[in-house]
Amino acid sequence: MKADADTDRLELFYTASLQVAGDKPLYRMVEDHIRTLITTGHLIPGDLIPSEAQLAKALNVSPGTAKKAITNLVWEKLLFRHQGKGTYVSRVDFEKNLFRFFSYGDAEGRSIRINKKTTARSLQQGPSNICKRLGVAEGSDLVYIERLGVIGERPILVEYSWWPAAVVPGLEDESIHIPDYLYALVLNRYGVPVVRAGETLTAEAADSKTAKVLDIAKGTPVVVLKRIAYTLNDRIVEVRTTKGRADRFSYKAEIRR
Repeated sequence: MKADADTDRLELFYTASLQVAGDKPLYRMVEDHIRTLITTGHLIPGDLIPSEAQLAKALNVSPGTAKKAITNLVWEKLLFRHQGKGTYVSRVDFEKNLFRFFSYGDAEGRSIRINKKTTARSLQQGPSNICKRLGVAEGSDLVYIERLGVIGERPILVEYSWWPAAVVPGLEDESIHIPDYLYALVLNRYGVPVVRAGETLTAEAADSKTAKVLDIAKGTPVVVLKRIAYTLNDRIVEVRTTKGRADRFSYKAEIRR
């Protein structure tokens, strides 16, 4: 039975056709395909994926290309290697994984869970700059979501998120509960997986609105994280800006060659 399962899993790759997207490197295309299999449930946590040699043959790429793709996905924590046994799908939530580079901690530097409260949501014609970043026509209907991140009752950060209404129809309805991890809802309700995100981190002085929401003095330093989230085929589905208190904020990065 195990051999049959392994054969069926390998066929997921043999039946695949990598979609060429501009100048995107082949290893990125292999990464995207494996992410798709994971986010759509074809591969689940604990599944053993084919060897690098098998992947190379199935997807008609070089062994080096397959190895680089797998190595990158291991680094992203979507996959993990078990010495002497192979490479497996990790039991890691993608949206949690997005926060591995920055966090809020206690006096000893230990990470503290931030709970999210939806404070506003609406369906509206999107601002021109947001529509442009989402790649939709100016004035298109967008779902706007504003959430407050709290530790206990203390406000720590505020999020401003924009989605094309065509991607998440009805999400402006207040009867729909938005959990802490929004991407899980978008996947389960709309079948849209968020497979990667690009982020820019800066700092600024809190304006009046941010100061009021975060209960800090105007001009207090805050961190600003701007995110663009992508679904399959590099389609942008979310533009988000997060502003958070700078105290107890930490950032870490791993530099790879």
